[in-house]
Amino acid sequence: MAWWSGVRELRPLLHLLLPLSIHWVAEEMTVSVLVDVTTSALCPHQTTCSKAIYINGLQQTVVGIFKMVVLPLLGQLSDEHGRKPLLLITMSTTIIPFALLAWNQSEGFVYAYYVLRTISFIISQGSIFCISVAYVADVISESKRAAVFGWITGLFSASHVLGNFLARFLPQNYIFVVSIALLIFCPVYMQFFLVETVKVTPKKNHESGCCMKVVDVLNQRYKSMRKAAEIVIFSPTLRGMAIVSFFYELGMSGISSVLLYYLKAVFGFNKNQFSELLMMVGIGSIFSQMLVLPILNPMVGEKVILCSALLASIAYAWLYGLAWAPWVPYLSASFGVIYILVKPSTYAIISKASSSANQGKAQTFIAGTQSISDLLSPIAMSPLTSWFLSTNAPFDCKGFSILCASICMPDDHGCSSEDDTESNPLLSNE
Repeated sequence: MAWWSGVRELRPLLHLLLPLSIHWVAEEMTVSVLVDVTTSALCPHQTTCSKAIYINGLQQTVVGIFKMVVLPLLGQLSDEHGRKPLLLITMSTTIIPFALLAWNQSEGFVYAYYVLRTISFIISQGSIFCISVAYVADVISESKRAAVFGWITGLFSASHVLGNFLARFLPQNYIFVVSIALLIFCPVYMQFFLVETVKVTPKKNHESGCCMKVVDVLNQRYKSMRKAAEIVIFSPTLRGMAIVSFFYELGMSGISSVLLYYLKAVFGFNKNQFSELLMMVGIGSIFSQMLVLPILNPMVGEKVILCSALLASIAYAWLYGLAWAPWVPYLSASFGVIYILVKPSTYAIISKASSSANQGKAQTFIAGTQSISDLLSPIAMSPLTSWFLSTNAPFDCKGFSILCASICMPDDHGCSSEDDTESNPLLSNE
């Protein structure tokens, strides 16, 4: 019944989920081939490419710096000016970077791709999902959100499976062309069919100079940012989730930034093995998020599910870090069936602890704390990974950096926080 109820709740979200799923497919189908493209362009005829590892780390650091401000700002704007325009802007930023690689994959174009993709990540990474979650909270009642969030993250995993399936069997020359066509389709579809859920109050036009308008806008943004911070800081639940999200992202973002390069250097994995690993995680994730989560959530609650998923993420990291044979990464990937539940349970807890008027602010402010992790993790992970993959490593443990990242992950933080939505006056509508 929980499963079927989740399906029925998705009907009002069709025009949101269809373009989102296609967007995720288009992005995911480029992930496995990007490792080969960047490595062959920056380090020709080499399996280990320290330059690519460092550039990815630098990209993640720059994105983390700017996302700390941009993500909460986008969440505030979605609360005030509507979800639809913000989704259109964020989803459109991915098109140009991939268009460059579709045109040319030489070293100069790869550098240009990194620059434009960094700008795209600053605007779109995390914000698309957070604004979409806020859109769902506008439409779906609180008691049914956990199941719906499970379905949405399940569709996210299904999109990744399909994207990796296409990457596995499409010729490399066609992958970016197909991806661009799908990426262009998504904002066009949203423009025509997505219904806005936020009622925007028209503002009176006051005659004032340009400088005064700039000052007013900056003052308004400052007040909105301060309110978002107060909402999270003065709520025990939201504050606990911010801490959990920070440390979890600190470990997982560090692992994800170097994992494919690590597997390529140690086991010689290429596009096909990467696609198989990613599909394996995606298929298991579909099952756990769409079927298991809606059944378990009414029985044990989001916080028990979150704690179990955090423990699974630690096991996932340790198996990758200690991988002694090519089959071990496949075993590690199987833990993705459990750790993938971190995201929907986190969204559900944050959504329950936030009022309807503050969904965008709370989701994106906590996502902004995660961007601090994205800033910090590559500073350590990139040089550490490159060092232990080289011949100058102090001891033979090529996955040592991944083991270090697993230490950052929380195991039981925030699992005892109480739901305080009603007791916190900052969460009420103004």
